[in-house]
Amino acid sequence: MTEIVLMSDPKVAAVPVEECGERLVDVRRDSPLLVDGRKWQDSAGAFAHLREGVLGRLLEAQALLPGGMRLLFVEGYRPPSLQRHYFEKYTAQLRTEHPEWDAAYVRTAASRYVSPPEIAPHGAGAAVDLTLADDEGRELDMGTRMNATPEDSAGACYTWADNITEDARSRRGVLGTALTAVGLVNYPTEWWHWSYGDRYWALETGAAVALYGPTELDRAQKVR
Repeated sequence: MTEIVLMSDPKVAAVPVEECGERLVDVRRDSPLLVDGRKWQDSAGAFAHLREGVLGRLLEAQALLPGGMRLLFVEGYRPPSLQRHYFEKYTAQLRTEHPEWDAAYVRTAASRYVSPPEIAPHGAGAAVDLTLADDEGRELDMGTRMNATPEDSAGACYTWADNITEDARSRRGVLGTALTAVGLVNYPTEWWHWSYGDRYWALETGAAVALYGPTELDRAQKVR
């Protein structure tokens, strides 16, 4: 198995960003994607936004899926302040559960599940958390719930985990084949997390620069 590069790896932060200025678009309004309801309590609707180029690739991936399957969009853009909150909350949890871990190891362990805010693909509008549904919109079994931690899933959240059913493994393969074909990359500790144009994508694909850096929703929406 190929060694996993975590978001906390200095190689990720070292990738330069040449912000292309592409706008964030609302997938609820600007696409036919099936959007899950679990994030709708976000009154600003930030979760439903993605960079325009990322959304275009998701629509291409949708067309590549076998009959009877649809992409189920759960979360895209995440404001940098919210990303920081998630990261700090999870690192605090790990420090409590593992007081023997030093600060560097806590940061590394946390990055399996929550990206450090300064390089987080969600904060750039470059990442999407998504899964598969059937034609009726019913979420399909992918082996774990979305956003399962490595701790509570015994590592089954890892994309190529071997402690899931054959059916779930097959569905992960279907999802991955479609998304990889349109240029997205997966974060291997989270089967549901895919991105395009961010630093992690650049590192994984060999691109010289990232296309998207951290942004704020209002600013990105104004760019045309």
